[in-house]
Amino acid sequence: MKGLVIKNTGYWYTVLTDEGGTVDCKIKGNFRLKGIRSTNPVAVGDRVFIQPNQEGTAFITEIEDRRNYIIRKSQNLSKQSHIIAANVDQAVLVATINYPETSTTFIDRFLASAEAYSVPVILAFNKTDILSEDERHIQEMMLSLYENIGYDSLALSATEGTGIEALKERLDGKVTLFSGNSGVGKSTLLNAILPHANLRTSEISDAHNTGMHTTTFSEMLPLVEGTTDSGWVIDTPGIKGFGTFDMEPEEICSYFKEIFRFSKDCRFNNCTHTHEPGCAVLEAVENHFISLSRYNSYLSMLNDKEEGKYRAAY
Repeated sequence: MKGLVIKNTGYWYTVLTDEGGTVDCKIKGNFRLKGIRSTNPVAVGDRVFIQPNQEGTAFITEIEDRRNYIIRKSQNLSKQSHIIAANVDQAVLVATINYPETSTTFIDRFLASAEAYSVPVILAFNKTDILSEDERHIQEMMLSLYENIGYDSLALSATEGTGIEALKERLDGKVTLFSGNSGVGKSTLLNAILPHANLRTSEISDAHNTGMHTTTFSEMLPLVEGTTDSGWVIDTPGIKGFGTFDMEPEEICSYFKEIFRFSKDCRFNNCTHTHEPGCAVLEAVENHFISLSRYNSYLSMLNDKEEGKYRAAY
């Protein structure tokens, strides 16, 4: 029997079978996917083969090849990865200028990981309604920065409904992963898009201006209740950091669209864009064709490798 993994609680997986029913499943035996050691060898969005048992549940016995996935370094186990979701058409990264602040480093690491697996990203800047005038100006600059690079970027207010219809249009007929830091209003945003979902929400911590987890597991939700043809949204727990996984230093440049464009004009083919003479990237940074925040994000990912934070795939 075949089906789609639509929920992962950490111990159990809910599979929507091709016949239309749902079955709670566990993994049969130890899974190792193409040598990658992962904290969750089966992810939401996976197509799987299952073997029903007498208890009314089933075992997942095999996973179909994935066309893509979003992966990050496990927070607790540095030598392992965590697959956020598989087989997605696009991702929406929910960010906030404040309450809490989403760092450009976090945004850029997410974008780079999505680029590595050819997953288009929509940047959704939420909580526009509570920003000060100065914060709105910062948001406008962020929108302009990422739009000029080539990323679809939106200013939203989940509580007031601003930009919600524009976002919904982009989701139609697609499998979309929603991700972001804890506290950016992802659950509130999804409730505005999917009123049938009724997801739990919470306030951010006033003491530290940081978010608290409200989503505790990953789940696929139909865009329109009662049908799977209209598209899916994948809700995931909020994440505080985004450690990139299994990247070689020479690859990182190609995951930054604008850096990669300028790198073609560097004097040396093996230029690291850090100190070499005739580096077109350094010149572009100096002339403000590449933003300093993006370049610093690139350097931080290079430093990950130097400090041994990357781990080769097992």
